[in-house]
Amino acid sequence: MRAFHLVGLTLAALALQGCLARAALDVVTLPVRALSKGVDVATTSQSEADENRGREIRKREERLGELTRDFDKQAERCADGNRAACEKAQAIRAEMNALLPGVPVEPED
Repeated sequence: MRAFHLVGLTLAALALQGCLARAALDVVTLPVRALSKGVDVATTSQSEADENRGREIRKREERLGELTRDFDKQAERCADGNRAACEKAQAIRAEMNALLPGVPVEPED
């Protein structure tokens, strides 16, 4: 009976060595993995930067399109003599002028 316990303890000790080694390896590599994850989160790859820039340009272009339509409506009303529409058209034109430098110009063929 005593031999059976001794064999069981020996097997358990051998099995636990693998678990302990694995746990020790995880503890040792944890700071390296955490640091590399932090660096990855903190930096932006070139493709991510390009995607973000493209997204911002599309937003500006969409806003510029909205402003152009609004400006055309207000300019038409202004031509009909609506003074308030003239003031709105001027405000819209100022916002359009502020957005234009951020929108790239398409080359003409």
